Amino acid sequence: MSQGAPPIAAAAPAQKKQKRARGRPAGQVATREKILRTAINVFARYGYEGARIEKISSAAGSTDRMIYYYFGSKENLFVAVLETIYRELGDAEAALDLSGLDPPECLRAIVRFTWNHYLKHPELLTLLNNENLQQGKHVSRSRRVKDLSGPLMKILSNVLARGIKARIFRPDLDAQHTYIAICSLGYFYLSNRYTLSAFLGADLLEPKALASWLETIELAMLRFVAVDPAASGSVIRR
Repeated sequence: MSQGAPPIAAAAPAQKKQKRARGRPAGQVATREKILRTAINVFARYGYEGARIEKISSAAGSTDRMIYYYFGSKENLFVAVLETIYRELGDAEAALDLSGLDPPECLRAIVRFTWNHYLKHPELLTLLNNENLQQGKHVSRSRRVKDLSGPLMKILSNVLARGIKARIFRPDLDAQHTYIAICSLGYFYLSNRYTLSAFLGADLLEPKALASWLETIELAMLRFVAVDPAASGSVIRR
């Protein structure tokens, strides 16, 4: 993705041509990636309407022509941005090591991962907020986004199935509902942090407040999935 002896240099062209026939040259890949990364920041800062092509090309040290060459249109570029943030969310969750953990601990790990990913990637919240203002018209054009949720949902479904088999999770659990609940508890807090802080007269971004809310999410989710909600409190404080 990113960017000598004479005998080696002489032998290289045939190999390079073979590799390039299968995809874009390394320089083109790097240019496209730089434009895409810059677009993520510009769309997050200015919103879809305010992120003009010339702003993106200037920030990327590129040209408008190159953006149209790689993406075809501003709309296509924004779709690529959304696909990228969803893909990176799924890739990061797929890298979670849940081996050796019991189902409640696995669920806690997924909750912590989701919360921390939101904290580390505020641009994700901003971009999704903006796309919701657009009524999802760009993400609905993507053929990939729905597939990107598959691995993530498989991980959660497996954890829930294990908990149900062990008779510590409710047998009527729905993985999609559980995932939405996890996302909602973190997403709402962070995407509304400024207005809630002003309304409640509290700094919701203060480290102790963030840690306390994470514990609240964990406990809420453990009680949500538990056969015996009253017993779930002991799990979170182990």
